[in-house]
Amino acid sequence: MDEFGRICSKIRNVEIQGAENVAKAAIRAMMIRSDGKSVKKLISLRPTEPCLRNTVNFIKEDPERLGPLALDHFEKSGEKIAEYGAKKIGSGMTVFTHCHSSSVMGILRKARGEGKRFELHNTETRPLFQGRKTAKEAASMGIKVKHYVDSAARFALKKADVFLFGADAITIEGKVLNKIGTELFCGIADKYDIPAYCCTDSWKFDPKTVFGFREPIERRGAEEVWKGHPKKVEIVNLAFERVEPQLITAIISELGVYSPGVFLQEVRKAYRFLR
Repeated sequence: MDEFGRICSKIRNVEIQGAENVAKAAIRAMMIRSDGKSVKKLISLRPTEPCLRNTVNFIKEDPERLGPLALDHFEKSGEKIAEYGAKKIGSGMTVFTHCHSSSVMGILRKARGEGKRFELHNTETRPLFQGRKTAKEAASMGIKVKHYVDSAARFALKKADVFLFGADAITIEGKVLNKIGTELFCGIADKYDIPAYCCTDSWKFDPKTVFGFREPIERRGAEEVWKGHPKKVEIVNLAFERVEPQLITAIISELGVYSPGVFLQEVRKAYRFLR
């Protein structure tokens, strides 16, 4: 297997985690091969990843020239998201998060770097346990972490001051697709009047949804949940779910902090290729 194939394998098997990290990996792959067949293969690897599709489409005409521009976008975007998001965290607060988001981690790192002392509550995020990565990274920053099993999320969340989560896709209706469980937790946050912020690069908006395309929900293999499960037991392993915009306080992106409706207007004004 060549390097292009290895990158594709890591994207497909979720060895590379986070939508932006997947997009960056796709840029590296496109630097190796960018013919039509290779482009189609990259786009097909993760169905619920418009950031991957948008990035590939942005650079495919000239990966050598446009690839660095895309990487620069992600770097500067991450800095802006961290700057805006850190303002939502104060010393003495408790932050709740689910799964693993590079945008959320950037915000926590920025807030901690500003000298703020706060606590993080996070979930394990079965079946691939991405929450453990979040817990390890946060602990390495000197943040006190309390790690909960997914089913204890209500207990963990109602003690929090703010809920920060990432995104894998955003539709024209303002719905955010993120790791399964996110809408459940947003509903809990709404019940307890805890602000819930989606923290994301705006390239995760899917312009195809403007034309009626329904963002798919990736369904992963049963073996991730239960190896050797009984034949008469169907394992439903949904990777993501849709969060209704009314449950989202605001979307924190490189463009600013906006309600879902205003965010959609701003992203389409800012990026011609996302119209």
